[in-house]
Amino acid sequence: MKYRKNCGMLRMANILKLMFAIMDIQYISMIPNNEVPMDDKYHILLVEDDEEIRSGIEIYLKNQGYEVYQAGNGAEGLKVLETETIHLAILDIMMPVMDGITMLLKMREKEYDFPVIMLTAKSEEVDKIMGLNMGADDYITKPFTPLELLARVNAHLRRYSRFMNKLTGSDNEKQDRILSVGGLELNQDTVEVFVNGEPVRLTPIEFKILELLMKSPGRVFSSDEIYETVWNERAINTDTIMVHVRNIREKIEVDPKKPMYLKVVWGVGYKIEKQ
Repeated sequence: MKYRKNCGMLRMANILKLMFAIMDIQYISMIPNNEVPMDDKYHILLVEDDEEIRSGIEIYLKNQGYEVYQAGNGAEGLKVLETETIHLAILDIMMPVMDGITMLLKMREKEYDFPVIMLTAKSEEVDKIMGLNMGADDYITKPFTPLELLARVNAHLRRYSRFMNKLTGSDNEKQDRILSVGGLELNQDTVEVFVNGEPVRLTPIEFKILELLMKSPGRVFSSDEIYETVWNERAINTDTIMVHVRNIREKIEVDPKKPMYLKVVWGVGYKIEKQ
């Protein structure tokens, strides 16, 4: 069946192109300071089947100093990953050949841990939740502004860079900082999590959320507080927190339906239970 493209997407492409043409690209340099890869550029994989939207986003990202690799569907995106080092991916959900959800699942199976931002339409609410459950770090609903996308990209790259610096031992702190609650252990310097001595693999966002909660056992953090601390921006839509918390529970709890560590305080927020 022929892949459907609607008029709204074409209008969005034209709006993006117009904005790129009239906006002052020298507005501000938003690339994270002192956290730049060896070639001085972050590499972003942009997977979007609409060529006009893809080209418009690429122009804006490149003008902000990012190196951008394009793909028209998930299968092409996976091929890019085989030859290029990528620090962040932007994936559209609805694409021919291979959709963004399938590509994301295959990426996480191959242990690509860099941040992933999903592009969704309002009609794709179920797909958005599915993407977060599969390991996406964030989503942006179409239509969006270039500055909104750039702010998300910048924030995730900053966190990912710090995460990788800790993982590779680039931090100056020499003494391990270990947070422990019962059988749950989080090492802030080696970026490792263990449950009863067994390693648990978390995404960078999941690690930061768990780290925040474990620093203050027993304290209840609201969704807004978690979002603003971890994302370092004002909380607008905190639905993603619920999904990330559920994912963390699946990984650290023996029985996620009867959690020992990560508890919900209904109507208030989340906490790590004191042991």
